[in-house]
Amino acid sequence: MHPASFAWALWCCGRRREEAEEVLQSAYLKVFEGTARFRGDSSPRTWFFGVIRRTAAEQRRRRWLRQQLLERWFVAPSETSSAPDPETVAASSESGRALLQALGGLSTRQREVLHLVFYQEMTIEESARILNLSLGTARTHFARGKRQLRLALAASDFVPHERKERSS
Repeated sequence: MHPASFAWALWCCGRRREEAEEVLQSAYLKVFEGTARFRGDSSPRTWFFGVIRRTAAEQRRRRWLRQQLLERWFVAPSETSSAPDPETVAASSESGRALLQALGGLSTRQREVLHLVFYQEMTIEESARILNLSLGTARTHFARGKRQLRLALAASDFVPHERKERSS
């Protein structure tokens, strides 16, 4: 389950590898220390993906607060690294640019549900549990996200290969 967990952590961290590694390590630590407890109302995988998502959100809040304090009290905003990030690499191809642009037009929830269903091969129901949404809301985000993605990709003349989607 580690490769899928790392892929989800990477997604939750905006494709920042070092941050995803830290989030995943923190999530594992929460499980081992017992601060994250499995109650049995979902599959262990679904539960653990939820732990990863919450851990990533906690880390984003801490990073934001640290950044605000540093900018306010100590230093000016730091310069960004010149090394290309994964998004830049993906954007270097025409199809990658079209897909990133289409995904950027979706809401955060739509992107998260689509990612969990298509890339993590989860059901919409499992995605709903991870994202703490009702099943109906998750289905709506899934359907609307797919429709918007299809329209955006068609407008850019990019036609991805069809993938079988899993439903609950």
